[in-house]
Amino acid sequence: MTQADTLTQSPSPPTGVGTVLREWRSRRRMSQLDLALDAEISARHLSFVESGRSSPSRDLLLRLAERLSMPLRAQNRLLLSAGYAPVHPEAAFDAPELTEIRQTVETILTGHMPFPAIAVDGRWTLLQANAAATALFEGIDPIVLAPPLNVLRLSLHPQGLAPRIANLGEWRHHVLERSRVQMEGSGDPFLAELHTELSAYPAPPAPKENRTHPLLAVPLELRMPGNDRVLRFISTTTVFSTATSVTLSELALECFYPADAETRAGLMKSQERSVS
Repeated sequence: MTQADTLTQSPSPPTGVGTVLREWRSRRRMSQLDLALDAEISARHLSFVESGRSSPSRDLLLRLAERLSMPLRAQNRLLLSAGYAPVHPEAAFDAPELTEIRQTVETILTGHMPFPAIAVDGRWTLLQANAAATALFEGIDPIVLAPPLNVLRLSLHPQGLAPRIANLGEWRHHVLERSRVQMEGSGDPFLAELHTELSAYPAPPAPKENRTHPLLAVPLELRMPGNDRVLRFISTTTVFSTATSVTLSELALECFYPADAETRAGLMKSQERSVS
């Protein structure tokens, strides 16, 4: 399955370079002195840049962005705020120049069968999914599945997967915490709005502490419609760590693995039936 974004994310309205730097320095909880020392400039120079009394070079801005661990999208915004052209390219996921990337993603997702795997962008929009993943969406309200499909919304929406999740309390806490960390790390207003929306969905009763052993990872325990079977998964996230493109830097592959022998056997058997 493929849901390619046909539009790239629109840049935010221009903001003064000093304001952008202060926002990110505050987000990273760094003083002017700390950032200046890391960037090997004087605190006075940084103060002048933030106050608008000095015009920074592009190289200086990129050095500051690196020290602030700014995502590539935010680095482009910083450059634009100072009147420079962005240095990190961005393209829609279905753009011709990303053909090889899409094929690589497809290879990974297909190779993960019979277990679910999906590809999402930086805002959790579904880009690609293998057949095992799309099978889990069967019976979901079409309104929730309408593109662009946000997988965090799908996970917690009352008309999405939430009613099927046996450990919804645990899973909801995990999703909201992950959403919060990403929101704070990226500075993306969309993610802030999404986190607020997800937090407002009905919360289940507090989970009971009835596990016989400590959790090594929060599982997704998913009831299958039409029977009492519960599939239990743990997941891994794969990113392109050497990306210099905004699109590629925000691409993530979520691969789900069986958390117990019953889930593994059930999915393997389902695949055998589908190919026989």
